[in-house]
Amino acid sequence: MNVFEWLTSIIAWVQIVLSPTLFGCIVGFFIYKNYSNIYGLITGIVIALSGLIVGVIFATRVWKKRGTVEFISIVDASPELDNLEDN
Repeated sequence: MNVFEWLTSIIAWVQIVLSPTLFGCIVGFFIYKNYSNIYGLITGIVIALSGLIVGVIFATRVWKKRGTVEFISIVDASPELDNLEDN
């Protein structure tokens, strides 16, 4: 694996990790916003960290199974462009 492939794999890995992390941060923020005390803060931080942990586990599994770049390519693929030659 050369440097370019390694760098694109790392970037794709970070993209996969960010999705559950952002979801956990948003949910944690709304919990903290509704319960603005120490318990709400702790709960919000725990939920945000749980999103990060889930993201790291998921991204690492994807990396080991089929590769992060291939996974991101499948997720970001545009099905409208698949049959351009048929028209």
